[in-house]
Amino acid sequence: MSRLEALRAAFTRAGQVQVFDFWDELDSESRGRLLSQAAEIDIEEVSRLIGKHLKSDSSNKPDLDGLKPAPCISLPENGGDPDEWADAVRKGEESLRAGKVAAVTVAGGQGTRLGFDGPKGAFPITPVKKKCLFQVFAEKIMAAEIQYSCAIPWFIMTSHDNREWTETFLKDRNWFGIKPDKVQCFTQGRMPAVDYDGKILLENPGAIAMNPDGHGGSMRALVHSGAVNKMHSQGIEFISYFQVDNPLVRVIDPAFIGFHQIHDSEMSSKMVPKTHAGEKLGHFCDRGGRLVVVEYSDMPKELTDKIDEHGLLHFRAGSIAAHILSLSLVERLGRDQAGLLPFHRADKKIQTIDARGETIRPDRPNGVKFEMFIFDALPLARNPIVVETFRGDDFSPAKNASGTDSPQSCHDDQLRQFTRWARAAGIDIPMDDAGLPSFAFEVSSGFAVDEESFAAKWNSLAVKPRIEEGTYLE
Repeated sequence: MSRLEALRAAFTRAGQVQVFDFWDELDSESRGRLLSQAAEIDIEEVSRLIGKHLKSDSSNKPDLDGLKPAPCISLPENGGDPDEWADAVRKGEESLRAGKVAAVTVAGGQGTRLGFDGPKGAFPITPVKKKCLFQVFAEKIMAAEIQYSCAIPWFIMTSHDNREWTETFLKDRNWFGIKPDKVQCFTQGRMPAVDYDGKILLENPGAIAMNPDGHGGSMRALVHSGAVNKMHSQGIEFISYFQVDNPLVRVIDPAFIGFHQIHDSEMSSKMVPKTHAGEKLGHFCDRGGRLVVVEYSDMPKELTDKIDEHGLLHFRAGSIAAHILSLSLVERLGRDQAGLLPFHRADKKIQTIDARGETIRPDRPNGVKFEMFIFDALPLARNPIVVETFRGDDFSPAKNASGTDSPQSCHDDQLRQFTRWARAAGIDIPMDDAGLPSFAFEVSSGFAVDEESFAAKWNSLAVKPRIEEGTYLE
């Protein structure tokens, strides 16, 4: 039986023979692309998802019964134990020096919402040098390698659409100083979109409407790409996982790694206290003794607005999508033999074609995409924990073209961070009531990665430069 015959038979058994309706009209290149896409699909898995999410009465909403705020490890300034934090730092530093940590960046997104033509990782984000997000992360990794005398391999998850672009971009810029053999791009998985009758949609006569399988798909992709095997061969035990849109993120955080180990956790997550009830962050919650994340869109207003006895938001622990993952968890869930990590349904406007092959561009949702979320691994992990972090040194994403979580707000937050570090070192930098300096300057990760390292570096300089408009410390 030929490849075409085998795929056609499998899709026919699943009631999806329409995928090949235009086969006789396609040229050889289009036929090859369609066959490749069809072979990529686990048609039995798709059938199960259609049965669960479209043809049953099961709700796509999370169970909110008995929901409580999740326990968190607080920062010392917010009541955490300073000795415990010091122990965590020491433990994390030991693992770094032993070469047990890798970095994983989820970078499948495009910069479309930012008005940028290209992968989001290539978007210029720093206030003076206009370094792109990829360069910011590369320099943070290299700074940690120098500090801990270790090698930290970097794995970058791309999409099918931006894989080639990303690799070319990084190669043309000499991988921003990281040795090429320490960087590996791997491709996120995809799922077909379906209509409300459960039929797989075609984007055009020779292409299935495919979509990325969500950031939770990173576990599958790490396994299927061979990245997990490579990590094993390098002695990696822990993965520092973060998303591409957040230049403030502490790519390598010894305390975070240390807490993960001290609590014998398979998955640890960072949280920041929400600034207001409506902030669009997932909520860390306890549901029946299990740690879960409830998306802001799934949390009813009476819970998001609820105030505790201290006058604070009752559900205030917001997820910033930064995690430490044990390699054992990634390997177990990434193989996904039992469908452990669940798929979610997302109703979307999906460009497709009609029976004549004419393009349809809907103005309202016309179908469903299936995606996995990384935080759904928390209740499946051994001893998952949540660790508080300081927003000003760890979280300022660039998601929107303007306003909150935009390049401008991210630019301002970087300046606030640099100003705070400088003033703590005794440098007189004028600033306004919002904590912004009266001029733009920039601190590279090669100079400092936090307040403590900034002070040490500054005090070691025999000749200290004047910090003014456009100053760049490296």
